[in-house]
Amino acid sequence: MTPVLIAGGGIGGLTAALSLHAAGIDAVVVESARRIEPLGVGMNLLPHGVRELMELGLGDDLADLGVATGEHMFCDSAGDELFTEPRGLAQGYRWPQYSVHRGELHLMLLKRVRERLGPDAVRTGTRLLDFTDGPDTVRVRVTDRATDAVETLDAEALIGADGLHSTVRAQLHPDEGPLSWSGQRMWRGVAEGVPPFLTGRSMVIAHDGTASLVAYPIGRDRTNWVCLVRVGEPGPLPEDGTVDAVDDHRTGQLKEVLAHYEGWSLGWLDVPELLERSDRILEYPMVDREPLAAWGRGRVTLLGDAAHPMYPAGANGASQAVLDARVLAYELAQADGDTVSALAAYERTRLPASSDVVQAGRMMERAGGMLLNREQLTFITEMYRQKADGEVTELNARPSLTPPGRS
Repeated sequence: MTPVLIAGGGIGGLTAALSLHAAGIDAVVVESARRIEPLGVGMNLLPHGVRELMELGLGDDLADLGVATGEHMFCDSAGDELFTEPRGLAQGYRWPQYSVHRGELHLMLLKRVRERLGPDAVRTGTRLLDFTDGPDTVRVRVTDRATDAVETLDAEALIGADGLHSTVRAQLHPDEGPLSWSGQRMWRGVAEGVPPFLTGRSMVIAHDGTASLVAYPIGRDRTNWVCLVRVGEPGPLPEDGTVDAVDDHRTGQLKEVLAHYEGWSLGWLDVPELLERSDRILEYPMVDREPLAAWGRGRVTLLGDAAHPMYPAGANGASQAVLDARVLAYELAQADGDTVSALAAYERTRLPASSDVVQAGRMMERAGGMLLNREQLTFITEMYRQKADGEVTELNARPSLTPPGRS
């Protein structure tokens, strides 16, 4: 019997496997994709997430992959500065903030899991069908996507780290209904060969009252960008086809994005050139879900986007999944074999904290739809940090989540 079965081989699931291994607990990951490839675009790891990955011995990997972000600069569509705040080490944290390519981070975590847990620790092409939670074990049915063969696996715990469209969450909470939509559509891309702007380690957040742009370097002469445009009113994501479903691989059209940024002239960053230098553009509606009152039951729980999908306004989704993974491993290591109590303790710690991040992200998203001055931007970013990131001194002083006796 497997001590812990993790459904989903994304950033959260792989970090959970590494964290459990470091705590002396065996884990197996089942991943529906037949091959894990370096997909996606850029992302951020905030200091609280970087701390946990560094404590797993991944500090050199992160430094090789990413750019240590030094500042966030807010401006208007003419490039005039509204507000700038330091980030990461420059802000006083003991750990940097990194901007990285999501796919490269993903492959690095996969490599480390296979090195440390063994080549069979991640079973790709294996889709979770359903599960039955019993007093002594959770029985999970999976199917091999290549052969359609169905297999039953027994585990002491099942962790649903299977993302926004989680099968585990759907069985635990079958009556949730549609995703919650902000009314904004997002386009994302990675541009190559764009000259460095500002300090070369700056994230810029620009807004003209209707459209927003986020751009930052992710290393190897690449700049990640996100364009956000409000196209509807907030509410449940329509299921009638008027708004496209959430699909991480949906290709967007350059001309549709450029139409919203024709009059932009930042001076130090050519926005149309930035967009045009991207080989592929991805398109999504901005969605989250209402926080749950409980994630799981018995020997089954959730982690990462399966537990608390959130708007990207605070660039916090991956870091929150990393925190989930570390707290999960810590509680299981402390539980002396009482898996049910350990999962309940994990949920008591992480559910309210992550729910606060979801709500803070919504406040940030609403603020992003307004033209704010320096004082308002200072207030809203500080509010988000208090609710979602934690104060600098608080994180710097917090005890390690590495279980006692482990290093």
